[in-house]
Amino acid sequence: MTPDTETTSAARFAAFSHRPFRAYWAARFLTTFAAQIVSVAVGWQIYDLTRDPFDLGIVGIIQFLPSLLLVLVTGAVSDRFGRRLVMGIASALEMGCALVLLVLVSSGELTSPLPIFAVLAVFGIARAFYGPASSSLVANLVPPQDFANAVAWNSSAWQTANIVGPVAGGLLYGLSERVAYGSAAALMLAATLLIFAIAKPAQRNHTESPELETLFAGFRYIWSEKVVLGAISLDLFAVLLSGATALLPVYARDILVLGPWGLGLLRSAPGLGAVFVAVWLAGHPIRNHAGVLMLIAVILWGALTVVFGVSAIPWLSIAALALMGAADMISVYVRETLIQLWTPDEVRGRVNAVNQVFVGASNEVGEFRAGTLAALIGTVPAVVIGGVGAVAVAGLWAVLFPHLRKVRRLDGREHEEGSRAVAQ
Repeated sequence: MTPDTETTSAARFAAFSHRPFRAYWAARFLTTFAAQIVSVAVGWQIYDLTRDPFDLGIVGIIQFLPSLLLVLVTGAVSDRFGRRLVMGIASALEMGCALVLLVLVSSGELTSPLPIFAVLAVFGIARAFYGPASSSLVANLVPPQDFANAVAWNSSAWQTANIVGPVAGGLLYGLSERVAYGSAAALMLAATLLIFAIAKPAQRNHTESPELETLFAGFRYIWSEKVVLGAISLDLFAVLLSGATALLPVYARDILVLGPWGLGLLRSAPGLGAVFVAVWLAGHPIRNHAGVLMLIAVILWGALTVVFGVSAIPWLSIAALALMGAADMISVYVRETLIQLWTPDEVRGRVNAVNQVFVGASNEVGEFRAGTLAALIGTVPAVVIGGVGAVAVAGLWAVLFPHLRKVRRLDGREHEEGSRAVAQ
């Protein structure tokens, strides 16, 4: 191995040279893996109970509402009391929800989705606190020069779990609901222990009293920083319009006729494409034209959504989903790097709380939109219309946010240079 090869290899795994990040990465993987098992099991169970795609949309909106209603609290708590602590407590609460679901299915008396909806509401509260804390914590675990690498590997943990988790969820649910929920609870316990094993990191804690002005700091910063606003809102509207995840049980059961295991494959396919791109980005980070690449990725996402929507061929549907995941990974990589590097540490938790609301709106509210629209006009038209909408949004955002389109680098220097120019 030549010195240049060794240097390239070291740079690719730079984030893992920091022990706290290794524990964080493993915990993030396990938590997401377990959440995917729960998601597949809940989706299949509810559709089995009601056969109504609208109920699948309800699953999404119930999990999103806590992030929206608590947005002024979750980020401030993370900034004030410590991101590791908040992340660990939230993970433990998620484990408790999985255990409650286990008890419900073990009773043999579950004939309505209402008890599941109640548990999912609590699960949503846990996720509302977990999201800003975990997103903000990674910036405290690695030095700035390794942060873009950490973002890529952090995304790979999430995406890898999205590959393996749904398949495992489908297989485990095929064995029994109890096995699925019990396995999820065990994985969340392991994640919680890993989180609390991380040494308390340095953090510029927010010590002001929680007045309304300080609680709105995240919103103020995002509104003033148009690049961050453009990146977050692009994801919001693109995925809000084109999200089809909630309808995958319909495709698996009624359109592609694949069963629970096939549902796991469909849920895993986007993650499969994304993880390949994430690993590639870890060794080959985006060094130029980052904003343009993000917009192109969203256009591809929308176009591939249309392909998936009209396909009745299993292999084509899975391929379209995998390519959607690859395109989405580029968008996620650019967005998350911009948000974390361009945000001051003292308000990072609150900015991430707002970001989580936007992401939650795009995902969970997008699922509600998909389920509602599918109930009104049919599953395939709902997905196709959403894909066309995502393409339109990307084109519109290229015009509305020229600064986002002009972003070139993701190392933070471009933002610092711009800030100095404004100051002068």
